[in-house]
Amino acid sequence: MSRNREAGVTSEARSRLLGTATRIFYAEGIHSVGVDRITAEAQVTRATLYRHFSGKEELVLAYLDQVDQGMRGQITAAQEGGRSAADRVRAVAGAIADGIRSPAFRGCAFINAAAEYPDPAHPVHQAVLAHREWLLDTVTDLLARAGFAPADAAGRHFVMLRDGAMAAGCLFDPELVCETFLHGVEGLLRSRAASATEPSPPARAAGGDL
Repeated sequence: MSRNREAGVTSEARSRLLGTATRIFYAEGIHSVGVDRITAEAQVTRATLYRHFSGKEELVLAYLDQVDQGMRGQITAAQEGGRSAADRVRAVAGAIADGIRSPAFRGCAFINAAAEYPDPAHPVHQAVLAHREWLLDTVTDLLARAGFAPADAAGRHFVMLRDGAMAAGCLFDPELVCETFLHGVEGLLRSRAASATEPSPPARAAGGDL
C-alpha cells in the first residue's frame, strides 16, 4: 500500500471513530458508552482505536474539540454580512435557537460533559471551561460593539439566557423555549437602548443643595 493510500485509510478510520463517538456521546452520554460500542458501530478494531487515540479520555476530548469548532464556525457565520452590531447579537441568538429546534437536540454538549466530569482539575472539565470562556468572551465582545459599556454583565446575562434555553430545549416545547430565549435577548438589547436615551441627572450646584 502506498504511503498516501495508507494515510487516507488512517484518516478515514479516525474520522469514522470520531464521528461515531460524537453521535453516541451526545445522544446517550459519555460514561454510559464504552469503547467496544464505539468500535463496533464505527466498524474498526480496538487496535485501530488505540492507534489514533490513547484511550477513551482522548476520544472524549476530541469529541468536545469537534463540537467547539462547529460552534465557533456557527457563530462566525451568524455574524457575516453587513449587519449592525445589535443585529449580529440577534443573529447569534437565532443560530442558537435553530440548534435547539433541531430534531437531534439533546442540550449543550459542554454542560452535559461538565455534569459527567465534575472534578475541575479533570482534562474534560478543563476543556469545558475553556469553551465556556471563549463563549462568554465572544458574546461580551459582541455586546460591547452593540453599545454596552461595560459589557461584562450583559455578556453573563446572554450566556445565562442561552444556558437556560439549552437546558429547557430538550425538556419542553422547543418552539416555546426559543421564543422565550429570543424575547429575553431582545429585552437585553432594549435595555441598552433605553439606558442610552435616559436623561442625565441635573448637575448639583457647587456649595451644596439648591
